[in-house]
Amino acid sequence: MKKLVFLSVAMAAMMMLSCGGNTHQAEREEDTVDVNDLIRDHTLYGLCAAIPSTSQLKVITDVGDTVTLDITPALENRKMLGSVKVGDRLAVMTNKNQTMATEVININLLLGNWVMPDPLDGSDEIGIRIKEGGVAESIEMTNITYRTWRIFNGKLEITSIREGGEQAEETNYFDILKLSADTLVYKTIDKPQDEEETFEYSRWREKEQPDLHGLKLEEHQDEYMKL
Repeated sequence: MKKLVFLSVAMAAMMMLSCGGNTHQAEREEDTVDVNDLIRDHTLYGLCAAIPSTSQLKVITDVGDTVTLDITPALENRKMLGSVKVGDRLAVMTNKNQTMATEVININLLLGNWVMPDPLDGSDEIGIRIKEGGVAESIEMTNITYRTWRIFNGKLEITSIREGGEQAEETNYFDILKLSADTLVYKTIDKPQDEEETFEYSRWREKEQPDLHGLKLEEHQDEYMKL
């Protein structure tokens, strides 16, 4: 009888240890972070198919799915970057179920030539040209050559080469603060506080020529005026 009691107690203890081990293993699995998940782009790309209401967007994704998104979170957090119309190409951050949009970026508005006064003297305009296909170019800049761009997990990623030194390619990430037909504002992220920068661009417009009422300016032929 004593042997049976001892065996029962031993088996119960083994079962408890086994369950405890499984519990700890499950906890460890929950705490484990997939490294690949940290470098995976979770942005949803597609075309705006319809705007059912002021708080909804219907998007046809690049893989052919049609999703209807509640954009209330994006509106409340000022992450509705650019007004949207049917046919616009969008980059959207969503929840896991792809039912709610936390950020909406209008790629059509992002493309183009963006300039600001040269910080050195303000006499010229410098900036960045954002083109289709992920191509980026510098506008009237001698110290930085922009090369590529993309949206990565809701952030603007830009690669460039800084002239001088080793001329190594560098990648910077920016948080888009404002995007409209005429304005682009973004701020550096993942930088020390003393290296943070905010870039405020306006869309480049060809400057209007003065109206001379039919008159033409002639070059002066005086040799002294050519000096």
